[in-house]
Amino acid sequence: MTDDTSPTPPSPKIAQVPELSLLQVLARLWRSVNERKMVQWTIAYVALAYSLQHGVQLTSEAFKWEGVTGISMLLLALGLPLVVTVAWYHGERGSQHISGPELTIISILFVIGGLLFVVFVRPAGESIAPVLQQAGIAGADRQPSAQAGTLSVAVLPFLNLSSDAEQEFFSDGMTEEITSALAKVPGLMVIGRTSAFEFKGQNKDLRLIGQALGTTHLIEGSVRKAGTRVRITAQLIRADNGAHLWTENYDRELTDVFAIQEEIATAIARALSVPLGLKPGETLIASRISDPEVYDQFLQLRSRNFRATLSTWEAFVARAPGFAPGWAALAGAYRGDAADAGRKGDFKTAIFLTDREEAAARKAVELDARYAGGYSELAGVQSKRGKWAEADDLYKQALAIDPNDSALLNIYSQTLFAEGHLKEALRVRERLQALEPLEAAYKQITARIMFANGQIDASIAILEADPATGARRNIYLAEAYAMKGRFADAADTLLRITDIDRRSVEDAVQLLRSAPRKTDQPEKLPALVAELNFVYPYVGAPERMLENLEEAGFMIPTLWRQTAAPLRKGERVKALMRKVGLVDYWRERGWPDLCRPMGANDFVCD
Repeated sequence: MTDDTSPTPPSPKIAQVPELSLLQVLARLWRSVNERKMVQWTIAYVALAYSLQHGVQLTSEAFKWEGVTGISMLLLALGLPLVVTVAWYHGERGSQHISGPELTIISILFVIGGLLFVVFVRPAGESIAPVLQQAGIAGADRQPSAQAGTLSVAVLPFLNLSSDAEQEFFSDGMTEEITSALAKVPGLMVIGRTSAFEFKGQNKDLRLIGQALGTTHLIEGSVRKAGTRVRITAQLIRADNGAHLWTENYDRELTDVFAIQEEIATAIARALSVPLGLKPGETLIASRISDPEVYDQFLQLRSRNFRATLSTWEAFVARAPGFAPGWAALAGAYRGDAADAGRKGDFKTAIFLTDREEAAARKAVELDARYAGGYSELAGVQSKRGKWAEADDLYKQALAIDPNDSALLNIYSQTLFAEGHLKEALRVRERLQALEPLEAAYKQITARIMFANGQIDASIAILEADPATGARRNIYLAEAYAMKGRFADAADTLLRITDIDRRSVEDAVQLLRSAPRKTDQPEKLPALVAELNFVYPYVGAPERMLENLEEAGFMIPTLWRQTAAPLRKGERVKALMRKVGLVDYWRERGWPDLCRPMGANDFVCD
């Protein structure tokens, strides 16, 4: 029989873990920190990092290594978590191998450090979007990306601190001369004078100005002219943060004004660590005037606030016959008056003035073979004479001397356009846009070349954003609207024009409002001024566009309009192209975008 009254063995007791207070936890943590000598490791690393950073700073200042100090500081800061991690596992020298947790922590720190390095130390202007996309971060593809940063500078209008407010032309002239000198430095992109002068008299944040101009550096300064002496102050500033990198004062006699310009441009290039690229004996400013009064007159004639005439430039070159820029300016004056005579139908006077223009341009080239303006003016003459190959060569000579000259790029691109090189012309306009981002007149011409390349919507966007109210903007915008079939908008836009024959404007508006109805009697349509002849194709009279071309006797871009495509296939236009020398030029230098040879003596255009 089983004895059910035997005693039950006692149940085993569960060990009770005493509950630790916060102070006890902190005490244990502190003991672990002391055992692993983490404080000693941290202090030693900070001391070593401080010494290294000080050495890096001294070295970078001595060798002008921009940005090295900031990079080294970030790297040393990222090293501290690594040192703490290593100390935790190896500070007491109890563990001689890298454990799994240790390797994981160090790997995570390296990944975080790498991302921070890319974000904060990437080159200026470089987009981080591709890096973030590779890392799988959502929304990276929506981040706007800027073009890779190019070293660039804009010379803002120097302040006139002279007691005479009328000396404004002198400070403006100094600004333009320094701009021109810097533009000759290879590897340095110099923002054009016109866009930089948009900020004249405006006390805006330099960082905002830098963003508007798309430049990495800015130059500002002041000019004080008193008697025979001049004092010029110039400063080089980083556009992204407004930091002053270099500043200098120049006190000189006015007879040394060209030497001052050379000194300032040279000092700025050195501060940017950009080589001048000059041959032995060459200077950035070649053409000089020894007489300060004559130079004053040159700056005043070229001033934006002075309406220089042909007679004033003729008087100037008589006073300074050895100054190449004066002769180039005179050639430009002849060019303007010749164009006015041509528009009035006075072709005899236009030819006479063009002969004078060529003589003045050749004189400029003869006096100074390193002055781009002489070649540019001579190239314009040769293109008018139908000597297109010579014009191309002269433009290339000018661009080899001064590749950043905005006015030169403007006229060269228009010549390419007239020659039928539509794509190449647009590429030059893109270069010009980078140099002159704010010049409205340049944007208008760019828009016209864009819609000749089929980029109609983009050209409309440019023109609609243009606040200008002149005839050119409204004519180009009206033409773009018409190309999209927006005839009512085109007509309304033309009505805003006030500086073209009003009767011709109203006739063009009436024709647009009737479009796209075709006329049965194109010869009875009203005669329009040349600027408005784009209207004719939309009422079934495209051949009426040729009247101004044949009367003037030289090529204008009308033939490269999309609406002129049927005309380009006809013998009448082909005869005109031969007359102005384009066909011979194409056979020698290459055919344009829309034309190609057919057999030995013929060609066809699309």
